[in-house]
Amino acid sequence: MDEQVIRSLVKWPAVPVCHGWLAFDRRGTWRMRNEYAQANRLPGDAINHEGLIHFIERNWAHTESGEWFFQNGPQRVYVDLGYTPFIARIYPSNNGLLLRTTDGQEIHPIDIYLDESGQILITCQLEIQISKDSSQLTSTFEKKLETVFVLLHDHDLELFSKSAQFTNACGYAGKWNWQNKDHEINLISSSEIKKNHGLLFSARNS
Repeated sequence: MDEQVIRSLVKWPAVPVCHGWLAFDRRGTWRMRNEYAQANRLPGDAINHEGLIHFIERNWAHTESGEWFFQNGPQRVYVDLGYTPFIARIYPSNNGLLLRTTDGQEIHPIDIYLDESGQILITCQLEIQISKDSSQLTSTFEKKLETVFVLLHDHDLELFSKSAQFTNACGYAGKWNWQNKDHEINLISSSEIKKNHGLLFSARNS
């Protein structure tokens, strides 16, 4: 959390929270949603300003009850999630390929899942900021490692498939080789993810 954000919370602790105006979609794009976009269920305008994107990412957190938000100075902006609060991309490196979130955190896969829409989800541990008070009035933040689901960007599904072997079995979809290690690909439903891993989803979308 940026230091100026913490200072602003101390100075203005009772700023009303904001809902509906910011979204994070399935491709890792932050979107502004004005009243027209909200009323007509439109995705909103993509945020392309790199400085603003980095500011949002540095001040991205969730409450202990599972609501994800961007702390915009003294104002808490709750975010509508397209699916998960982090999106994975596969990047080339000098030593082969790397998995990173769109905000730059390296991913070390734990388990791999295939949902009913053909989307790939990866469990991993990421450093996440947690608000210790949902009211914001006396909010303090703690950073810790959490095991979360991360959605693989759909542009990387073809690259994923080149290293995967798919089969047809109950609860099991095949295996994926990543950095010379085979990971089983397990079947899962999006509703199961929401039910069992509530911290991944804004309460407004559950």
